[in-house]
This record gives sequence, structure tokens and C-alpha cells, in this order.
Amino acid sequence: MKLLPLRNSSLVILLTLSVCFYSHAQEGTLVINQDSKITKLLELKKEINTNESDNERYRINIYSGSLEGAESARSKFKQAHTDWSTSLKYETPNYKIYAGSFRSRLEADRALAKIKKTFPNAFPLNPKKQ
Repeated sequence: MKLLPLRNSSLVILLTLSVCFYSHAQEGTLVINQDSKITKLLELKKEINTNESDNERYRINIYSGSLEGAESARSKFKQAHTDWSTSLKYETPNYKIYAGSFRSRLEADRALAKIKKTFPNAFPLNPKKQ
């Protein structure tokens, strides 16, 4: 009597293993029909992105004033926001701290929302148009 349940469970295990061994996933081929203009557009976009100069990017001004204040603001910014780089510029008569380098106004605005928590007077700068 005791052998019957053991034989049934062995049979179930053997059957399950054989089904798993012989079953296959579905196979198929996917064909994508894409207009050649899309490929050209993607190449153009890559070229534009690699040829962008720093003057064509949005930045966020976080400070304008004395050198001591600029260095202090830069240090405070680096501690609070590690995602973006900063640059110190002298534009007569003030030192200015700029943060980030954003391709679009949308990117800059998203960063500005985070930066304004620690620098409420921060504002975005538009890229120079040539």
C-alpha cells in the first residue's frame, strides 16, 4: 500500500519533467518596415546634438555678487546638488555662478524646480542666439 503513493508521485514528477524538457517557446521573425526618412532624421538629430556649443545650452544662474559670496554659494550648491556642474564667471561688476548645461528649456525648468528649494533666487538663462 505504501508503494502506490510513491509510484504516483514519481510518475507525476517524471511526466512534469518530460513535458518541461520537450516544450519549446514560440519562435518567429519580426519585420519592421520603416520609412528611410526616419533614419535620416535620427542621424540629423545626432549631428545637431554633437555639434551644439556651450552657448546654445540653457544654464541656471544661482548667484550674482561678490567673489566670497560666489565661492560660498558654489560650495553650498555642490553639497546640495551633485547632479549638475557649476561654473564661476566674472561679468563686470559681479561674479556669477551658473549651474548645469541643459539642451532644452524643459530640462532647465525641471532642474530649476529642484534648485529653487535651496536657491530661491535662481533663474534660467536662455542660450545666445546667433
